[in-house]
Amino acid sequence: MATAAKRPDMSASEWAARQQLAACYRIFDHLGWSELIYNHITLRVPEEKNAFLINPFGLLYSEVTASSLVKIDIDGHVLDGSPYPVNRAGFTQHSIFHRHLPDAHCIIHTHTTAGMAVSATREGLTPTNFYAAAFTGRIAYHDFEGVTIRPEEGERLIAHLGARRIMMLRNHGTLVMAKSLPEAFLTQWMLQRACEIQVATGAAGTPMEIPPEVVAVHQRDLSGVQLPAGPGVPDFEAMVRRIDRIDSSWRD
Repeated sequence: MATAAKRPDMSASEWAARQQLAACYRIFDHLGWSELIYNHITLRVPEEKNAFLINPFGLLYSEVTASSLVKIDIDGHVLDGSPYPVNRAGFTQHSIFHRHLPDAHCIIHTHTTAGMAVSATREGLTPTNFYAAAFTGRIAYHDFEGVTIRPEEGERLIAHLGARRIMMLRNHGTLVMAKSLPEAFLTQWMLQRACEIQVATGAAGTPMEIPPEVVAVHQRDLSGVQLPAGPGVPDFEAMVRRIDRIDSSWRD
């Protein structure tokens, strides 16, 4: 992803991370995955311990820019002098994972219609379509406890997540985390498609589950149809090109 000249008051790696995250917010808005001024995508700041970037509370995803992102630490201290507040629920949830999971460099929480609908079903996501089969055995579940502003819920979130990095927050939405933003983006895209198709399938007729042995083959072979640039990299770059043609102000 091409980057504009960095701001003089920050490292080149932080500026690149800011531009990547700002692009992701604009992509989510373009895809209809935003929720007014709510929900969050966070990204660790490279080469800085316990610092991550989050959207400024009060801005639409379509208004987020590289400069307006807020840098905070896992204790909630603003590190870049930002005049914007940070949503308490977003900080509480994301800081727990950034604190305890070294591999959770990017964390995505959404309230999409399809994701919330599937999270509100007793079955959760079922292996009834191409995309859903990729997630069999990879999704953790956490029961709804109300808006996430109480730190003690964090212990249960971590316990329920275990070694998995995708979670259905029951009656609430979805949570995706990964080692990079492009990987998290592609995982979110596939999860969203899986949920959309499951909802549509339920309206169309009786869902037919894919046999476990076929699911296993499907998951084994998926890596063989990806470009070698890295998980999600070409997909994310393609979407950056699309939003750049619409509005490149996210780079500022």
